[in-house]
Amino acid sequence: MKAKRHAKILEIIRKYDVDTQEELCVRLNEAGYKVTQATVSRDIRELKLTKVAIKGGKQKYTSLYDAGQDLEEKYRRVFKDGVISLDMAQNILVIKTVSGMAMAVAVALDAMDCNEIVGSIAGDDTIMCAVRTVEDTAALMQQLRGLQRE
Repeated sequence: MKAKRHAKILEIIRKYDVDTQEELCVRLNEAGYKVTQATVSRDIRELKLTKVAIKGGKQKYTSLYDAGQDLEEKYRRVFKDGVISLDMAQNILVIKTVSGMAMAVAVALDAMDCNEIVGSIAGDDTIMCAVRTVEDTAALMQQLRGLQRE
């Protein structure tokens, strides 16, 4: 899951002075995340990581996000706070949100890396997700309702 990998990256850069993509790749692989340098490069861009100078003329990656807050938890909170209801029509999952929150909830949903979702469109207060099958839609809806109740 991409959100879990992103959370692990943030944990690693808080714990270690990581200065290269290669080192981050090695540490992720050691933690059980099988990633390539290309994946790490994309993750760095998506997380908006930047390098800062440290002692000895070296540099290390740091996050522009609040270092004390887990990224996955932020996405969960946005999802829980923004969603009003979930419904389905065949293989289309319809998510109703608080007005103005559909785009933020869609970003949170994308970060959850749900393989069942082929694509989604967000308006002001509604998200329509094309899901692979009717069965996948029902299962995903139940999974998201569980997340909503957490």
